[in-house]
Amino acid sequence: MQFKHPEILYFLFLLIIPILVHLFQLRRFKKEYFTNVRFLKEISIQTRKSSKIKKWLLLATRLLLLTFIILAFAQPFIAAKDNKNSNNELYFVLDNSYSMQAKGQKGALLKRAVEDLLEHAPANQTFSLITNSETFWNTDIKSIQKELQNLSFSPLSFQFESAMAKIKSHPSNLNKDVVVISDAIGLKPKQLKSIDKSWNTIFVVPKAEQKNNVAVDSVFIEQTLDNFYEIGIHLTSYGEERKEFPMALYNKEKLIAKTIFKMESKEKTVKFTIPKDDFNGYASITDNSLAYDNTLYFSISKPEKINVLSIGNPIKSGFLSRIYTATEFNFSNYELSNLDYNQLENQDAIILNELPDIPQALQTTLKTFASKGGNVIFIPAEENSISNINSFLGNFGKIQFQNIQKNQKLITKIAFNNPVFKSVFEKQVVNFQYPKTNSSFSLSSANPAILSYEDQSAFLTSIQSDLSSVYVFSASLNRENSNFQNSPLIVPAFYNMAQSVQKTGISSMLIGENNAIFLNATLSKDDILSIKNKDENFIPIQQILNNKVKLTCTDKPEIAGNYGIFKTNELLKNVSFNYNRTESTLTENTENLLDDYTQKETISTVFDTLQFERTNNEIWKWFVALTLLFLVLEVLIQKFVK
Repeated sequence: MQFKHPEILYFLFLLIIPILVHLFQLRRFKKEYFTNVRFLKEISIQTRKSSKIKKWLLLATRLLLLTFIILAFAQPFIAAKDNKNSNNELYFVLDNSYSMQAKGQKGALLKRAVEDLLEHAPANQTFSLITNSETFWNTDIKSIQKELQNLSFSPLSFQFESAMAKIKSHPSNLNKDVVVISDAIGLKPKQLKSIDKSWNTIFVVPKAEQKNNVAVDSVFIEQTLDNFYEIGIHLTSYGEERKEFPMALYNKEKLIAKTIFKMESKEKTVKFTIPKDDFNGYASITDNSLAYDNTLYFSISKPEKINVLSIGNPIKSGFLSRIYTATEFNFSNYELSNLDYNQLENQDAIILNELPDIPQALQTTLKTFASKGGNVIFIPAEENSISNINSFLGNFGKIQFQNIQKNQKLITKIAFNNPVFKSVFEKQVVNFQYPKTNSSFSLSSANPAILSYEDQSAFLTSIQSDLSSVYVFSASLNRENSNFQNSPLIVPAFYNMAQSVQKTGISSMLIGENNAIFLNATLSKDDILSIKNKDENFIPIQQILNNKVKLTCTDKPEIAGNYGIFKTNELLKNVSFNYNRTESTLTENTENLLDDYTQKETISTVFDTLQFERTNNEIWKWFVALTLLFLVLEVLIQKFVK
């Protein structure tokens, strides 16, 4: 037991006063008995005994009364169990990622967490609140009540390390209580290392009752026909539930197709055939779990002619002109000596066809060309030096040419899942007329081969980036060295290698990633492009590159949907943005992840625990009650004890 005002205890010396008074009243006198009252002797003896008992009772009562009132004014208390942390700063880290859409016993996890905060946070409690998208420093529950009620889901996954960094960067000399409210989906052990060990960290992990979920993951062009696209919608199932789901396909809010599919396994692809025209819509399913991943927005632009330029001997490049026909391509061929470098930036694909030497100026130009979304196709010449080739390829990635091999080799293996051949074959072909080469370079590369020799070495490989591809052959393709020009593989290979993602691909980007978009447009320095739809309007980072414009979107937009790129009111291109699907799995095992940390069932339990462990047990009220009790006892003794 401790006292807030221990100096008042000196008043206990006053207890001597009633003792002195009592002793004075108990002084012994000599008694003389007269004959006429001697008969009262027995009664007198009994009265004296009773009086002594009464005085001793009054003395005890008054001593205790005075003692308890002095102790009450000294304000005794029992120190709190966690008294040293009673002045801690309070921080809440609230996960508002899309996995918190899942439903628990009392509704959506995020909605319930917000209701608990509003209901149980003390009105006078100062705290800081950090969510995936917003931060509120040194506030109280009344000040942010409206913001909490309107808190929306963030397209970003749970930013645990970022939240810990924000707390560490907030200057304070006090220790911290950090309450993390999250379903722990996506939380990894290495992220927990960002917690300061001096903090009192408490986890509140709400549990979802419904663990099954189906997500629409991605879309791709399965096959390109004369007048139609066959597109594939890829779905992923999380959990054990395998049942039928409806799917609808919309173009500009108009329903164009509908089907019902069954998830027989974890993954499934649903196919649709759509006209080979502008598409700006979405695919949507209906399930009874997370809603954010049920819709996938995507755009397909009407095909434009692709610009392909070949650099090399016109005779050796004759086969290219037969592949890149005028109906779909603008093809041209130049010898290196006649090359106009100004034309390179207007191309979608550039082919280096057996150049004896690649000048440094051309290497630099092609590096810039690829960084802006252009494809490069490299066919080596036997007389080209290995050092010159490796210097060129070093601009794009880790791939190196080694010694030339002067032996005949057969091309026997096709990577059917590679985008170059993915939509070419109806089934995997094992026996076909194998092309051959008489001499080839050996390659050192970690990149997977698209076409391989019988010894598993690469004949055709690629270096991929988000915007472009660099395709590399290990052998020259002239008729003296190879019969590949006569192979049925040559047409789909070169056709697909020249395809520009910017012109023929599907626009379906993820919010929060460093998305780069290239436009074929000529703008002045004062022109500003914006990306907008009916819900959102923002200006991306804009970089003018001669006849192209590079737009970079980082944390914008915030809402998934179909958007348009506008120059004032002129629509230049349709683009689509989607939420990242990293929050789609609700079956992730997090049971043992937080075993080393304090966990509480609810937010109200957190407040109750902190209050109980940090609040002193004030017992001065008990002493006041005892004072009143002995005051009443004294009155009763005076009245009833004779």
